[in-house]
Amino acid sequence: LPVEKPYAVRRLGVVDIGALSEQVARLSETVWDKENAVKWNGFFCFTHTRHILFRFVATPDCFYSKPIWYLWQRWLLTVMTQGAAPYGFTAPLFPKAMLARLDSGHGIEPHCDGLATDPFVHKIHVPLETGPRATLTVRDQTLHLPHGQAFEVNNLATHSAFNGESRDRVHFIFEVFEGAGMKYRESRPKRDSTLLGIVRHVRQ
Repeated sequence: LPVEKPYAVRRLGVVDIGALSEQVARLSETVWDKENAVKWNGFFCFTHTRHILFRFVATPDCFYSKPIWYLWQRWLLTVMTQGAAPYGFTAPLFPKAMLARLDSGHGIEPHCDGLATDPFVHKIHVPLETGPRATLTVRDQTLHLPHGQAFEVNNLATHSAFNGESRDRVHFIFEVFEGAGMKYRESRPKRDSTLLGIVRHVRQ
């Protein structure tokens, strides 16, 4: 069933981003560029946004975990579980997870998310690197999302972003819904061409 989304943004609470932020800070530009080059959400509005996808939806009843998910899941799940806690789900499922890095001095054009699964999930943003001049606009509301907190964003409403800071803004973004009683499949992909470089990076 479709979930009830906020009018614009709903604050979910403080989450522990320490370990995840440390790993993100260690990512090289090479990894960012390679992962961004093979992302599935290469839409025009993200011209100045690089992504690292950990999970994405393949079909409405199946999500796709990349090899990098299995390397990062212990840090990601800490944040995801805490961020989703206010919903009180019995068996939360997380079909999407990604890092989004918005270039300094640039924005994300107004858009609405349009995948078939979007009405059925809560979309959560967790700012990892940000500043007061990095803003998000949803409908008629423009606000700054402080780091270390989780926020649900109404992704079916028109939304955009602008990073007025002198450094890039990084958000961890994931989706969640109640999985109890649901038939949902995970598809494990073939070997990822960037996996070996990421393994070396994480193990340093």
